[in-house]
Amino acid sequence: MSIVPEAERPNPYSAYGAHGSVLVLNSGSSSLKYQLVNPVGGEAIARGTIERIGESSGIVTHRFAGNTTERELEVPDHGAALRLALGLFEEVGPRLADAGIYAVGHRVVHGGELFSRPVVVDDDVVAKIHDLVPLAPLHNPANVQGIEVARELLPDVPHVAVFDTAFFQALPEHAYTYAIDREVARAHGVRRYGFHGTSHQYVVGKVARVLGRRVQDLNTIVLHLGNGASASAVRGGVPVDTSMGLTPLEGLVMGTRSGDIDPAVVFHLARNAGMDVNDLDTLLNKRSGLKGLAGENDMRELRRLIDAGDDDARVAFDVYIHRLKKYIGAYHAVLGRVDVVAFTAGVGENSAEVRAAVCDGLESLGIDVDEQRNAVRGDEPRIISPAWTSTLVMVVPTMEELAIARQCVEAVEDLRPASGITAG
Repeated sequence: MSIVPEAERPNPYSAYGAHGSVLVLNSGSSSLKYQLVNPVGGEAIARGTIERIGESSGIVTHRFAGNTTERELEVPDHGAALRLALGLFEEVGPRLADAGIYAVGHRVVHGGELFSRPVVVDDDVVAKIHDLVPLAPLHNPANVQGIEVARELLPDVPHVAVFDTAFFQALPEHAYTYAIDREVARAHGVRRYGFHGTSHQYVVGKVARVLGRRVQDLNTIVLHLGNGASASAVRGGVPVDTSMGLTPLEGLVMGTRSGDIDPAVVFHLARNAGMDVNDLDTLLNKRSGLKGLAGENDMRELRRLIDAGDDDARVAFDVYIHRLKKYIGAYHAVLGRVDVVAFTAGVGENSAEVRAAVCDGLESLGIDVDEQRNAVRGDEPRIISPAWTSTLVMVVPTMEELAIARQCVEAVEDLRPASGITAG
């Protein structure tokens, strides 16, 4: 298989041409990220971040037409942050009135079992997202606040919630079920939900498109490697397993998260180290992973430490790679046949060292990387495996904001004939 040139690939989104742009919002606990996206061509027309919301000094960055506007000022809450962002569109550009805003898309981390696809937001949807706060106490409250503020400030366009967990609602029961007392699990929603679903779904579709294949004909392992990291096994476009679970803590070694760990470690530390629930939460989510092992969660800095002879950094890297290899082997067994292993997200797209180390020793599975191909950097999907392998190894840049924008259009179009909706 080879890459099909861009000009020869059909664009399944060409019908979106009349829909203008989509404003994608990602509201974190102390940040707001936004991007104005063309759902047809896929380009980001403008983007920005507002960080340190609620602190004494916020950091604001707005990028448009090759220019970057940066400011430092107090941003007391998400309402002020969004008003600031909308003001920058008016002041710096592009004016939203001229951008033909078709919808506003909101990334929501946890949709529980309630949401298996994007939904146009109404008061009932907001209430249900709020009800899921116990499953994502660090994320869903900020997501709800961002939606409420945006609906107030942009009342004349539809608002759509796109869920990190939605793609993995298709997991088979045997893959999402934990082997604990079933009544306890049902009562408290304990199951595997999976995260980074928007990215995994986008990459699977992109792989099929650039190879000129039907997504239904491909078995793919996707490795989304950033500060947060997750793996998925996808058969014919449908996920059959994923590494993250009830929360984003399970699975791969991450920047600050432990990933898989013996649950009894928690009991041991509670009994012998006097750690309470909050201490343990902080330990496993913020003081573990690469940071816990080597004091550094940025892969670039970790590699610099390794080059300088730091033993802790070397061990951290080896642990990180070992966990990834285990998941590839496990997912190879689950899928039976693997056509593509796709690396994506910040580390997956940019670290040739990680990709080479992960694939080293997997030749018996038909997986390897070509040194020269792997060294090439770029923004386009590319094959980095040698010609002899039975499994293609690819680098596929993820575009979660574009995926959200396109899902927004689909959600609005699905409802429009029946309801004639015009606003969120």
